[in-house]
Amino acid sequence: MVVDDDQDIVRLMTRSLIIEQFKVVKAYSGKEALSILEERPIDFVILDIMMPDMNGFEVCRYIRNKNNIPILFLSARDIDIDIDIDIDKIIGLEIGGDDYMTKPFSIQELTSRIKAHFRKVDRLYREWNGHKQEIDEINKVSGSLLVLNDKTFEAYLDNKKLDVSTKEFQILYFLVHNPNNVLTREQIYEHVWGDEYGELNTVTVHIKNIRKKIGNQKII
Repeated sequence: MVVDDDQDIVRLMTRSLIIEQFKVVKAYSGKEALSILEERPIDFVILDIMMPDMNGFEVCRYIRNKNNIPILFLSARDIDIDIDIDIDKIIGLEIGGDDYMTKPFSIQELTSRIKAHFRKVDRLYREWNGHKQEIDEINKVSGSLLVLNDKTFEAYLDNKKLDVSTKEFQILYFLVHNPNNVLTREQIYEHVWGDEYGELNTVTVHIKNIRKKIGNQKII
C-alpha cells in the first residue's frame, strides 16, 4: 500500500511498482490507509510522514497496535537539514518503522528495497522451517519465556504479546538462535539486513527498542 497525500507521487510509485509485478493499493491520507487495512490484508506499507490531519507517525502507531506489517517511511524534509532527517529517522524506527527514505528518492532504489525485504523474509521463512525444532530445544533447555511465531512474525514473552516490528522480530530470532554468544552490530546487521540498503546505526536503534519492550526479562 502506498500512502501519500501527493497524488503525483502516488501515481509515479504505483506505475513503477506495477511494472515490477507488485499489486498496489493507494491511499491519500492516514485515515484512508487505516480504513483499507481494516478491509483487506496488506503485505508492505510505503508511508509518507508529512500528511495533513494524520501524519505518518500517527498512522504507524495505529498500525503497530494491531499488526507487524513492514513499514517504509518517506520524508519530505529538506535534505540540507540533516538534523531534521536524523530526528525523523530515529522517531520512525523507534515507533516501529522498518525502513526510511528521503524525498526526492530514486524509484529504482525504492523498488530494490522492497524486493530485498521480501527476499529476506523468504530466506528467513525457509530457515525457520529448517531450524524450528532446534530453536524449540534451545528454549526448553534455557527455560526461555520467549515464543516466536514463525508464520505471523509475532513474539510472546511470558504469554504476553510483544509489540515488535518485522526487523525487531528478525533480530530476536537471530539472538535466540545464538544463545550465549556475544554478537556485534556488524553481525546482526549482516544477518538481518543482508543485501538491503541501510545504516549500521539502525541496529542500535532497534536493539534499544527491543530492550525497552522486554525489560529485565531473561529470554535465553
